[in-house]
Amino acid sequence: MNTIKVSVKDRLATITLDRGKSNALNRELITELNDMLKNIAADDNIGGVILTGNAPFFSAGLDLIELYNYNEQEAKSFWELFLGFTANMVAFKKPIVAAISGHSPAGGCVMALACDYRIMAEGQYIIGLNEVPVGIIVPNSIFQLYAFWIGKAEASRSLLSGKLYNPEEALKVGLVDEVVKNESLLTAAERKIKKYMELESNTWSQSKLNIREELIAAASADQSEALEKMLAQWWSPATRHILQTILANLQRK
Repeated sequence: MNTIKVSVKDRLATITLDRGKSNALNRELITELNDMLKNIAADDNIGGVILTGNAPFFSAGLDLIELYNYNEQEAKSFWELFLGFTANMVAFKKPIVAAISGHSPAGGCVMALACDYRIMAEGQYIIGLNEVPVGIIVPNSIFQLYAFWIGKAEASRSLLSGKLYNPEEALKVGLVDEVVKNESLLTAAERKIKKYMELESNTWSQSKLNIREELIAAASADQSEALEKMLAQWWSPATRHILQTILANLQRK
């Protein structure tokens, strides 16, 4: 695996995103992480997962540099892959805790939202869904995932303005569950996941799936119509212009 690192100890798998400095989500990272989670779901020797990154990032979201250069077929298959991956994470039956090691906008936030519990490192970091200012239409399934944790009113307001929260703001609205010092991040995540893992696994899993029934239905529904609108906007001159500006800024850094 080129983009993630996995260690297993005492039935706990720790997956560390490990693609460059910012863990931007490209086809390879999403595929490797998706495959790993499928393997873990089927492995009776693993009872829970911590998903983390390396400071100052958890994940910067989708790799816009790679996506910008995709042709129409590549772009369509990538978005299908990402939405399928999100649906798989939402329906993951075992406990999964996000240890958010830094910045986590857009796709990074989506991954964290799919987890059962979020612990974020304190500091000058951001988290939230900022797709709208980037020119990306947010599908209903992603909105439902946001609203599941922070409520529809807050999710609507923040999504339509592209608001990004600092750790303390994220804690206040329920986007994250704990904020801890970076050096305590994995310890706090282990403490939480082990509490989940101590409970009877089938009871816990079935309860999780019951609680998420509407969320799973939204994430796994046919999204071809929404995807068509997303792709039409993705190729629009307005969005291409926004992306060019973002890429120029990224490449200057």
